[in-house]
Amino acid sequence: MAQYSKPLDEVISELHSSRAEGLSGAQAEERLAQYGPNQLRAKKKKSNLQRFLEQFKDVMILILIGAAVVSFIVACNGHDASEFFEPLLILVIVVLNAVMGMVQESKAEKAMEALQSMSAPHARVIRDGKELLIDADKVVPGDIILVEAGDNIPADARLIESASLKSEESALTGESVPSEKDASLQIEEKAPLGDRANMIYSGCSVAYGRGKAIVTATGMQTEMGHIAGLLEGEADTQTPLQQKLAQLGKYLGFLAIAVCVVIFVIGLIDGMAVMEIFMTAVSLAVSAIPEGLPAIVTIVLSIGVQRMVKQNAIIRRLPAVETLGSASVICSDKTGTLTQNRMTLVKAYDAQGDLMEDISDEDSPAIRRLLQYASLCCDGSVIVKDGEVQHIGDPTETSIVYAAMRNGSPKEKLAREYPRLTELPFDSDRKLMSVVCSIDGKNVVITKGAFDSMLPICTTGDMKKAQELVDSMSSNALRVLAVGYKEIDSVPENPTIEELESNLTFMGLVGMIDPPRPEVRDAVAVCRKAGIKPVMITGDHVVTASAIAKDLGIMEEGDEAITGAQLAQMSEEELNRKVRHISVYARVSPEDKIRIVKAWQAQGEIVSMTGDGVNDAPALKAADIGCAMGITGTDVAKGAADMTLTDDNFTTIVSAVKEGRGIYGNIKHAVAFLLGTNIGEVLTVFLSMLFWKQSPLLSMQLLWINLVTDSLPAIALGMEAVPDDVMEKRPKPKNEGIFAHGLGVRIVLQGAMFAALTLFGFWLGWKETGAVEAGRTMAFMVLASTQVFHAFNMRSSHSLFKTGFFTNKYLNGAAALSLVLIALITFVPPLALVFGLTALPGHLYLAALGLALVPVVVLEIAKAAGMITHHQ
Repeated sequence: MAQYSKPLDEVISELHSSRAEGLSGAQAEERLAQYGPNQLRAKKKKSNLQRFLEQFKDVMILILIGAAVVSFIVACNGHDASEFFEPLLILVIVVLNAVMGMVQESKAEKAMEALQSMSAPHARVIRDGKELLIDADKVVPGDIILVEAGDNIPADARLIESASLKSEESALTGESVPSEKDASLQIEEKAPLGDRANMIYSGCSVAYGRGKAIVTATGMQTEMGHIAGLLEGEADTQTPLQQKLAQLGKYLGFLAIAVCVVIFVIGLIDGMAVMEIFMTAVSLAVSAIPEGLPAIVTIVLSIGVQRMVKQNAIIRRLPAVETLGSASVICSDKTGTLTQNRMTLVKAYDAQGDLMEDISDEDSPAIRRLLQYASLCCDGSVIVKDGEVQHIGDPTETSIVYAAMRNGSPKEKLAREYPRLTELPFDSDRKLMSVVCSIDGKNVVITKGAFDSMLPICTTGDMKKAQELVDSMSSNALRVLAVGYKEIDSVPENPTIEELESNLTFMGLVGMIDPPRPEVRDAVAVCRKAGIKPVMITGDHVVTASAIAKDLGIMEEGDEAITGAQLAQMSEEELNRKVRHISVYARVSPEDKIRIVKAWQAQGEIVSMTGDGVNDAPALKAADIGCAMGITGTDVAKGAADMTLTDDNFTTIVSAVKEGRGIYGNIKHAVAFLLGTNIGEVLTVFLSMLFWKQSPLLSMQLLWINLVTDSLPAIALGMEAVPDDVMEKRPKPKNEGIFAHGLGVRIVLQGAMFAALTLFGFWLGWKETGAVEAGRTMAFMVLASTQVFHAFNMRSSHSLFKTGFFTNKYLNGAAALSLVLIALITFVPPLALVFGLTALPGHLYLAALGLALVPVVVLEIAKAAGMITHHQ
């Protein structure tokens, strides 16, 4: 029989577990060894050999290999053994490129695996009678799990208890409406999956309510495991920037082919050897196409992602890094993000005794009774582990539970003495939670929630005075909850809002404060300077929210604070008109967040939005950058977001935006460097063939320059530190291209400068010695060294005197290695012979060095004259 069709006690017995105690630690270890981790089988990883072979799929690489084969055949028919060096060198370079690509891909995969493990979901289980938070992959059959609204369900499980539980199962059943669950049901064995109302399933999420269940299957044995082939992994997608660069590569490819055809024709007319023309044309085509661009962009983005992890931001999608740099509006939740998320109950008011007290360890009996009732109506819990107080659940609730604990009423003791009989879970629309407990033999309904929501359902008590107290407490930035109660004759089997949340006696108020994070004030100031608008969105009272927003600098003179009710009265046109002047949204529902996001987007802004609840998922998806909370956030929110803040801190968002801007700037610098050098190489060979009918560089010299002077410095440029002034500029417009602000023109001009310097070096060496080999040696030294030195120009739009000549240790290393490799093949006779280089008079070496340093001087002058603007 299937687990859903058996009696519940039989299921628990078969799995050798216990409703109250769960599994023991030893049992869990044994079963983890027996069943393996609770994971779906990942798609088969590529072997290093597969990765290596995939590097040869590029058309231009295949052309280069073809050229090597032709050259090898020609060498076989010749009489000079040195003719074999060229095809062998080409093959060595191709293999070396393939090895580098394989290594980079392997590193990227390991980095993503590390990120996935950092953002792995968790599960709440009961083991040895204690509630624990463990990694979801450690869940085993027989574990007792606890789930509530917003949680991802870690494994297939049979329900033991359920309270208004609904599960989102569209991934399995295709049903868009959440399925209602009931632990008391026993289902027929032939029932389809969608009708198994006493089961919850791995890969699904809890949309409403809460439940307790025993795990019946994990990993590939779950229902989701049976269709794991559909869920083995996300397809690799390119970022928008990578797509643009890939398109650019195609255009450059067509241009290179056209140049090659022209060179081939010129060579034939001039009577050059066909093989020489062929090798020059092919090598030129390969050096002209920046085939390394997409890979280098991915590497730079991955480096940035790793940097962000160290700053408590986990990026789930690489395109988010690009978008982050453009963020112009940050809509942030208050609790835990702008504040310390250490809710502390500081005041309580007993309505019957008209008594207001500060919370201490020895409050009056009336206040203690109020705290007990409020604690009974909480799902959060507080435990003391190794002398450290740990809050599990909603901070608002745990502050109440902790205050009751301080006054001698721990949650566990209250739950035993006054057991919960039924409940209506908290709902963000109602802003209320209700429970029915057995207190001294009576069925007592206890309701807690926002005062605005309690006001219409409390029929006994001085609500006018209560309103005055709420306003007074809220003006002091306290969050205020009201508590009400009533006695009922019998406990309804399926309680309704009308039955429980009506005709209540107002019992009192509890006021708590979550102090602002001290570092947020500085972060808000940075936002203002960077042209980013900070906006507070909270479920709190508008007076409380405004007080904290003013304290942090989010709300300035002329800014408005509105409530969700006021927002609901606004038309889309009115909201779009006023949105720039609204800094605080209070008492809003998750649905309101989508309206706010779309209103800002209608103004052409790039919006970052924070969220932690299951109902925040649509707003997180709608925002340009969705930021989920890593500590208080639900699994569903994290799944919908682009970024997860592991410390739930607003300052982390600002740091991530800064990093995003820096990364985008580094990518621009790397792209500009690569394209400038490639244009220089193409113009050098093309113009020389036009002027002198001689190639200033042999094919293997071009290939060596392309390998040495492109990849290493370009990657090092991607590791440049984020400039200090990056947050002093306005955000990049949404549709701004990578070649904006004259960058495209500068790239072409710089390429032309490299070509001019190289051609002058070629002419000078040829003229001084009368040997074309000497001219080529000069051209090689000038072009190769120029590109290495030029990498330092590309670090920043600021002068090198300001950024520091040697402050990028990665570029220092890459440049030193490149220069050593250039020197090796220039000055070591056997290598020089292979590369067609020759010894030069001493003054020509100095001349080559002088020419190579010209771009540094020219660009320093251009920066000083303001010809290069400080745009990222």
